[in-house]
Amino acid sequence: MSFNDTPRSNRLHIGIFGKRNSGKSSLVNAITGHTTALVSDIAGTTTDPVYKTMEIHPIGPCVLIDTAGFDDEGVIGELRIKKTQEVTQKVDVALLVFNTDEDLTIEKKWIAILKEKKVPIIAVLNKADILKDSKSASAYIERETGMKPIPVSAHAKTGIKEVINAIVRNLPEDYDAISITGNVVNEGDTVLLVMPQNIQAPKGRLILPQVQTIRELLDRKCLVMSATTDNLDEALMALANPPHVIITDSQVFKEVYEKKPKESKLTSFSVLFAGYKGDIDYYVKSASAIETLNETSKVLIAEACAHAPMTEDIGRVKIPRLLRKKAGDKLKIDIVSGTDFPEDLKQYDLIIHCGACMFNRKYVLSRIEKAKEQNVPITNYGITIAYLSGILDKISL
Repeated sequence: MSFNDTPRSNRLHIGIFGKRNSGKSSLVNAITGHTTALVSDIAGTTTDPVYKTMEIHPIGPCVLIDTAGFDDEGVIGELRIKKTQEVTQKVDVALLVFNTDEDLTIEKKWIAILKEKKVPIIAVLNKADILKDSKSASAYIERETGMKPIPVSAHAKTGIKEVINAIVRNLPEDYDAISITGNVVNEGDTVLLVMPQNIQAPKGRLILPQVQTIRELLDRKCLVMSATTDNLDEALMALANPPHVIITDSQVFKEVYEKKPKESKLTSFSVLFAGYKGDIDYYVKSASAIETLNETSKVLIAEACAHAPMTEDIGRVKIPRLLRKKAGDKLKIDIVSGTDFPEDLKQYDLIIHCGACMFNRKYVLSRIEKAKEQNVPITNYGITIAYLSGILDKISL
């Protein structure tokens, strides 16, 4: 990904679902105008989900996800279907591909799965150019599912414009409405960023939340100044007036809080991402569960990034150290990364998630919903550190 690319986590996620050999991959290729997905007459060609990042007018930056057929068979087929089901947690819009007027029992099952996850569904009747009676097939699909399919020929590239227009009509209501800095920053504010360049900062680069936040602040016509923790005093002295907002790395929350001017609002990149990617109200409410932890408790720490552990890693070292200092050395802590996330969450007294800059909002919200369904509190790194530092009620959310 180049510096100027929109991160995949910030793109609209469009999932393409259907039976094997229904023409899902051909549809992806027709929409993108590229040979993105492998196409074959052999059923089951697509195995693991295939992700393709695109800029499609008038949708904008998006990710098309070509999935394995949900009628796959055998032991391997069951694993592919599980991968397809995992995709339903990430997608903002689903294209459900039909190409027949045969039994639709499986399609109805997947319609129910997508509706349960509140995913808008667009029915597509593919291969309409070679069906014996596409009108009859379309009427049958509408009668059985309640959805009128868009007739499409991926091969002849007809109906593609109608599919794209349907996607635009079904965009989530909050698509493009949620910002990183939310109501914390106003247009034209002076904002000081405190960004320690320690072992966790990539050499020669800034971490993704910092890059995205800086870009948004510039778009909002803010005056932006950056400093590392060790020259925070000099940065504050260099400003004629106190900054309206200070955004810091959560790891130095307490240090920055003790030095910040009374007039300046304080937050962190992780706290901002709590609202941008997740449910900040539930995160804040859940933080109180930290108070009930003891040596018999069990905590799950979930990282979006699958990276090799580093010295003083915030999720694997720093937060566990802070928790055990408060709850006791025998506090049990499990750590998962990437897309690993237990189905059974009831075994945990608290879940602490990272800022999730690598996940899209829909996927993070699906994890929060799973925790809520099992009555398990879930919060994130920044909220946790603010709570343990005794300043959660003193920062801006």
